[in-house]
Amino acid sequence: MAAAMAFAAFHPFPTLRRFPFLRRISAATEFNISFGAAPSPDFKEAVPKTLVPDPSSPDPSAAPIPILIPWIVRGEDGQLTLQSTPPARFLQAMAEAKMAKKEKKKVDKKKPSGATATAPSSLASTTSAPKYSKAARRFYNQNIREQPQRLSKVLAAAGVASRRSCEELIFEGKVTVNGSVCTSPQTRVDLAKDSIYVNGNRLSKKLPPKLYFALNKPKGYICSGAEDSKSVVSLFGDFLKSWSKSNPGLPKPRLFTVGRLDVATTGLIIVTNDGDFAQRISHPSSELRKEYIATVDGKINRRHLGALSEGTEVEGVHCIPDLVELLANQPDASRPRLRIVVHDGRNHEVRELVKNAGLQLYSLKRVGIGGFRLPSDLG
Repeated sequence: MAAAMAFAAFHPFPTLRRFPFLRRISAATEFNISFGAAPSPDFKEAVPKTLVPDPSSPDPSAAPIPILIPWIVRGEDGQLTLQSTPPARFLQAMAEAKMAKKEKKKVDKKKPSGATATAPSSLASTTSAPKYSKAARRFYNQNIREQPQRLSKVLAAAGVASRRSCEELIFEGKVTVNGSVCTSPQTRVDLAKDSIYVNGNRLSKKLPPKLYFALNKPKGYICSGAEDSKSVVSLFGDFLKSWSKSNPGLPKPRLFTVGRLDVATTGLIIVTNDGDFAQRISHPSSELRKEYIATVDGKINRRHLGALSEGTEVEGVHCIPDLVELLANQPDASRPRLRIVVHDGRNHEVRELVKNAGLQLYSLKRVGIGGFRLPSDLG
């Protein structure tokens, strides 16, 4: 019975034709909504009252009563508030939608007939979601995106000159970064963002790809980066001349040899434009094994092999080879051959070992670096 009376108390409208329950309010009224504690067991429920319509007829000459819509809004403190005006963010969204509609009409008027209208890029950027999540962008910036590097390293990677020559250019004030002369090779720059000029020529935003060549060096060529007719790099003349045609838009790479071989030494040498790779391969701390085939004049006995295994002093360091082996005679070779493996990488190390053993070196050829061997079909 109580439930039926409560329903009748809160739903009296179907039986009423006219009920002026709205009154004019001069200012916005806010109501704080709070929830009380549960009633005590001794609490007696009040008898609900039935609402009775106002019998007096409205004045036809009076101004119409405005319709006020209550808004339940959650405030900054987290509490629900009842107010008679819409929230500010709702009004702002309505205004932005109205402005977007006007902008769209302007774009439609400017476009020729038959073309489909699209939202302006400024409006699309504010409403569309980002392509990648924040975590994905952070991972890309920390692990994949290239970080700012030293100016001298960037110039060398771009093929301007060797790193040492690039430092000289910087010291001479021939390099500018974002319009200012830079005289410090350690300055960190980002090639994608910074504007770099060398001798008045702008540096390309793109770097040449990393290249690695295994070359069977012929006799009589020197391992020098200079443009010499007898340098190892000169053997790539045709390749570099056709670079712009086969790789449009990419700067020409600056090739150099990884380590050095004597003029008279032949065999495997690596040519690249990757400075970090060359440093790791050629530095003695890498302890990469390098294998040579030494052809000598005269006969080889056990005394010679023992002297070779004991090593010798090279550049103030006692160098001992990892392996010394006398190879079997071949029908087409009349001179004996030795297989010598070293890891120190000292200058003229193998030649000094052979000389210290009392042997006369006829020819020297490198056939392996680390796990890479010179292909037998490489001319």
